[in-house]
Amino acid sequence: MCGIIGYVGPQGTDVTTILLDGLSKLEYRGYDSAGIAVLTSTGSLELRRRAGKIANLVASVDNGSRPHGGSLGIGHTRWATHGRPNDTNAHPHPDCTGVLTVVHNGIIENYAELRQELTREGHAFHSETDTEILSHLIERHYFGDAQHDFEQAVRLALRSVIGSYAIAVVSREQPDLLIGARCGGGPLIVGLGENEQYLSSDIPAILKHTRRVLVIEEGEMVALRPGGVSITRLDGVPVQREPLTIEWDAEAAEKGGYPHFVLKEIFEQPDALRRALLGRIREGHLHLAELEKMQRAGLLDSIQRIVIVACGTSYHAGLIARYAIEQWARIPVEAITAAEFRYCDPIVGPETLCIAVTQSGETADTLVGIRQAREHGAPVIAITNVVASAITRLSDAVLYLQAGPEIGVVATKT
Repeated sequence: MCGIIGYVGPQGTDVTTILLDGLSKLEYRGYDSAGIAVLTSTGSLELRRRAGKIANLVASVDNGSRPHGGSLGIGHTRWATHGRPNDTNAHPHPDCTGVLTVVHNGIIENYAELRQELTREGHAFHSETDTEILSHLIERHYFGDAQHDFEQAVRLALRSVIGSYAIAVVSREQPDLLIGARCGGGPLIVGLGENEQYLSSDIPAILKHTRRVLVIEEGEMVALRPGGVSITRLDGVPVQREPLTIEWDAEAAEKGGYPHFVLKEIFEQPDALRRALLGRIREGHLHLAELEKMQRAGLLDSIQRIVIVACGTSYHAGLIARYAIEQWARIPVEAITAAEFRYCDPIVGPETLCIAVTQSGETADTLVGIRQAREHGAPVIAITNVVASAITRLSDAVLYLQAGPEIGVVATKT
């Protein structure tokens, strides 16, 4: 999964260091290339892109070509889908004018059609990626006959796109504006600072700068300026949202002397288990206060069957939970992989309780499956580790694991 980092703040900030440090915190997501774009103090939008490790990018930046100062920038770690892993296909991708540049996480399904259309209009493409489509689409509306402002140009460009994605966009002509948008795709987090703002695909990349965050939801666009943030739907309707405060600190997302995150998190398992059970066992009995609202609404009164929907290790945890729940609750339980659940036309309804298990709260197959279950009237309980993740907004109740950040690729604490 690709990683996104963005920054906007006062002139003279060392934006390059902020972006490179943020990218290093996103390495755990996996990648084959990395890049940054920085609007420097001289007003030039400078790109640096390298295949391979972030260390390659850092070396190229430190080898006499470091973008200096500035107020604005975006960075990206790429996991190749369209196009080979090389310097040219690494993000960010500029438009024909070099005024705009884009980073992108996700898939553009109609990119071939759009590329042909834009090529006929005279746009020149330099990479094999679907991402480059976005910069040229925005260019079309920003510099075309209608001359839309930057925000509206992004909004209009995304109307042509079919797919699931999250993006960040900057313009050389807008030194105090960073735009992000999400249409499905991976998470997009805004970090709120003092006269500076951050954008990222995950919290560890911005946690050393701020604990106050806004979660951008599907179908939303965010405009970040040094003095504040505004969120709208993709149709332009304003959205009001209160920020969240992240309870864990930056050190929790560091290796802390261990050779890698997996080993560190294995040793954290006893504490993670204690936090998961804290306040949930009273006098030898399980007490889940999070379910009381569902009980008062009568959503659990007629449950005849439980379906656990999950992927990977969460699914295997569901297989074990199946036997425990059947033994204690005497209700039939089925555990099914989310990839199968979303396509098998499952028989679910108000008498079927769906339990969604996902560490990140953003697992695509699980989200789609749970949406289908809700359409059939099934009540949903989510078990997740990430506050305000997408699964929490689809569920009637949420059981947070409270395990702290899980950086290792394998499931270690959840």
